[in-house]
Amino acid sequence: MRTRRYDAAMTWRWRIGFGRTVPVLVLVMALPGCGGGLYLGIGGGGDGDQPPAVALAASASEGLPGAVVRLVAAATDDFGVDQVTFLRREANGADTVLATDTAEPYQLDITLPGVAAGTVLRYLARARDDAGQSSDSAAIEITVR
Repeated sequence: MRTRRYDAAMTWRWRIGFGRTVPVLVLVMALPGCGGGLYLGIGGGGDGDQPPAVALAASASEGLPGAVVRLVAAATDDFGVDQVTFLRREANGADTVLATDTAEPYQLDITLPGVAAGTVLRYLARARDDAGQSSDSAAIEITVR
């Protein structure tokens, strides 16, 4: 009878609550004469989870009141983007939520309001991952003509 020995070691990441991960070392050894076995070891260490990254673009940088402009966000995350929220930044610095998108492509069609010619509107996108971490895009400007 011929006997073989197999050794293999693999490292995976195991996701636990709140988007946290821990490295998991799986060591499988088939030893002659004892039937082999499966050994699991859970190691500590940092979770390495990063907040999402997001960028925003618009189909136009200016338009007349009533014009429709499409906002498109590109969002990425090391574990996955949960949602992207589109916001308008008001003159006083407050952010007004316009809509939230939970599936790609992250986009929103907005209608430019009837404001005075020359008014600059600022929009941004906020991406959130399933761990609750979020990041904002740089604001883009659309001028009403």
